[in-house]
Amino acid sequence: MARKYFGTDGIRGATNAGAMTASMAMKVGMAAGTYFQRGDHKHRVLIGKDTRLSGYMLESALVAGFTSVGMDVIMVGPLPTPAVAMLTQSMRADIGVMISASHNPFADNGIKLFGPDGYKLSDEAEETIEQLIDSAKEGDVALSPSAQIGRARRIDDAQGRYIHFAKSTFPSDLRLDGLRIVIDCANGAAYKVAPLALWELGADVVSIGITPNGTNINDGVGSTAPQTLSETVVAAGADIGIALDGDADRLIVVDETGRVIDGDQLMATIAAGWARAGRLAGGGLVATVMSNLGLERHLKAQGLGLVRTKVGDRYVLEKMRSSGYNVGGEQSGHIILSDYGTTGDGLVAALQVLAELKRAGAPASEVLHRFAPLPQLLKNVRFAGGKPLDDASVQSVIAAAEAELAGTGRLVIRPSGTEPVIRVMAEGDDARQVETVVDRICDAVRQAAA
Repeated sequence: MARKYFGTDGIRGATNAGAMTASMAMKVGMAAGTYFQRGDHKHRVLIGKDTRLSGYMLESALVAGFTSVGMDVIMVGPLPTPAVAMLTQSMRADIGVMISASHNPFADNGIKLFGPDGYKLSDEAEETIEQLIDSAKEGDVALSPSAQIGRARRIDDAQGRYIHFAKSTFPSDLRLDGLRIVIDCANGAAYKVAPLALWELGADVVSIGITPNGTNINDGVGSTAPQTLSETVVAAGADIGIALDGDADRLIVVDETGRVIDGDQLMATIAAGWARAGRLAGGGLVATVMSNLGLERHLKAQGLGLVRTKVGDRYVLEKMRSSGYNVGGEQSGHIILSDYGTTGDGLVAALQVLAELKRAGAPASEVLHRFAPLPQLLKNVRFAGGKPLDDASVQSVIAAAEAELAGTGRLVIRPSGTEPVIRVMAEGDDARQVETVVDRICDAVRQAAA
């Protein structure tokens, strides 16, 4: 069944338009509150957010929705998405909510939901909540009697709780003394907790992207815009740079020369360290179809495996849970370490990378570049409607490209889940061949969609 509101990572869109209005947020609160009221205990929800201006509006609307159906609300203010997942579980909340559009610009926002176990909801749960949202629109969700309306309160120690948790994931026999670290918080949810956690572990910290004003989240800073970080690392003579995104569930690293290191290299680094320590579960790691073929070849040479999933950290996590892996993630920097959390955590992943750097006693440029990535090219083709990938001529071109790359490369073609775009990605040993293959497929898609 096609879902109306939920995408691969909650409900997301431009604020005050479509599904991201105060009215909609209130109905999400009513629907999710109704769904999670099970048992005879007093139910409560924990709500966090990033630093977007619209977070105030959506938070207030969600509070109204949840309290109207009898749920108590705990508000923790700006905190990373993984902190909300962790606190939902540790504080025995029935549901956790993160108000964020992750790496998107400030004008967008989103609502992510977590169950009492700290995991994102299943497709089935989201479909049921969607039905309840539509019921709320029709006025068919039961409101609580006056005496049973929920209460709302803010707590002041949520940041300290998360900092303590994050520090506890760093090896107890190590410190960050002697390392100068530039941390870029994207003017987002981790702007307070990430620099403080690194400093408390002993690092000499240089912080950027820590002055949120409601409209500058991800604006020229953060994991999707690492140029500022690269320049700052070189100018400051730092040993390493760490970039988070708006809700701090994504990590990109810069070495001491200013060179960017993506999620594939970071996963390879963590997996190698954990394998050496005898703690890597599953004999390898889980990544998506977008991870570079160089990662797969590198892991194979180390006697480790790579299992691929569809794009989306939720699919990575599902495979990790079903097959017993404890390291997984995406090339974009979503890295899930299930020994420590139920979702991607940029700060926790960074601490594992820093642990490897400290143990190696060598520069980041030597430690973190684990393999030479194969030439990889991704192009997007926008179309007006229909299903161009079903066209016989497009399928013929794709089949010919797959045959051409057989044994030397890989092809991934998929429609976007959020917009009318076909994403065409190819990689292989020959950069010119990769570009030719991608252009040929894109031309065929455009012709079919014309």
